[in-house]
Amino acid sequence: MKKILFLALVLVLAMLVPMTVMAQATPLRFMYYIDASQAGYAEDQAIWQKFKDDNSDIDLQMEILFNQPFHEKLGAYIAAGNIPDVIYMWPSSRSSSAILHQMHLMKDLTPLLGKQFLSGFVAPAVNPKAQASGYLAELPQSITYTTVMYANKKLLADNGFGLPKTYADLKAMVPRLKAKGIQVITLPDGDGWQMQSCLFSTVVGRMLGDGWVDQVKTGKAKFTDPGYVASLAFIDTMFKDGVIPRADMQLGYGDGPTLFASGKAAFIIDGDWRQGFYLTDKATGTALISPDEQASDYAFINFPAIPGEKNPGVVSAIAGVGLGISAAIPKGSDKEKAAVRLLKYYYSPEVQQIKLETGAFIPSLKGVTSDALEPFTQMMPKYYAGINKISYVLDGVLDPGVCGNYINKGLQDIGLGNRTPKQVAADTEKAMADWRATQ
Repeated sequence: MKKILFLALVLVLAMLVPMTVMAQATPLRFMYYIDASQAGYAEDQAIWQKFKDDNSDIDLQMEILFNQPFHEKLGAYIAAGNIPDVIYMWPSSRSSSAILHQMHLMKDLTPLLGKQFLSGFVAPAVNPKAQASGYLAELPQSITYTTVMYANKKLLADNGFGLPKTYADLKAMVPRLKAKGIQVITLPDGDGWQMQSCLFSTVVGRMLGDGWVDQVKTGKAKFTDPGYVASLAFIDTMFKDGVIPRADMQLGYGDGPTLFASGKAAFIIDGDWRQGFYLTDKATGTALISPDEQASDYAFINFPAIPGEKNPGVVSAIAGVGLGISAAIPKGSDKEKAAVRLLKYYYSPEVQQIKLETGAFIPSLKGVTSDALEPFTQMMPKYYAGINKISYVLDGVLDPGVCGNYINKGLQDIGLGNRTPKQVAADTEKAMADWRATQ
């Protein structure tokens, strides 16, 4: 009987051991952002599976969303006072990330990650002044250029055109390409932020410069100033000239790359991050644009000269997105240590090399290279090298309510022909004056 009881006790203990180990695993809620349809998604998921396999003492609970659903869900978490432990976030005033910064809901990563670790990144990425919080609330995985003209050189050459140097060159393409059912430029703005982030911020940088944007925040300049109205009028002109079709204002963000890759548009204007969408998906062996075609038929160029510009060649850019840690996590706790471990894993040379190879971004971590890069990924740093000066991305420096409800929506209204540049400028200035009064 004693032997039976002993064996029973051993069996019970054996069953309890796994339960004890699991109970000791530190739960870590992680809200992550990626498009499941893009090339490199499988490699990305393998990154997180390896982390789970190598860190059995951490119960990683991932929630993956993309585009507006991500921001809406994060906004709901913030409102409920229940934000995840680790969050993929923006460095500035982009949507829900603005609240994370303004309310100081994220920890300062500088003391957590340490100066030695952060010294491995390019200086702009670890500049606390580049973040709306005033400290390093997230570690930018890249420096993001939000305006890139992806050009189909072969399509242009087949129709008698070269790469444009001025806006007049773009306008001259409209009749011949339109007759063949080809758009000059596609810029999908159905989600309401792309026109502002991927083109208009560069236009304002060219026409007015960062100094004016700084002054408009304090009231020393106004959105009704002639230069800003002229910036809006240039966008209006692009629609009136047929360089961008009005239908693009209702085109979903995910539809643009397919339109461009299929030869239905000579150019697409998008951020530098979008080059990864065209690359070979190793899970399927297919690419939206094959590596051979990338090398021979396409180019990344700066937006051509704009009539009346004061700052030629300027392109809007900002410290990129990255991971941050919730300030609600107790200092020195196992959860904080788990979160730091996750960040250091994600920003390791091995993981950042995978991100480079899949075209997700050009890492801000120094020294990340690879011999397995497709042409588009090799071309992007060369594009950067041709940019002499950068300017603000408007939704990175202006109040999100003013930017989203008046600048972004105003650009859509102009594109759809519903409001004039002067009307949009007046609406925006009134909203900005109301915002200034609350500061």
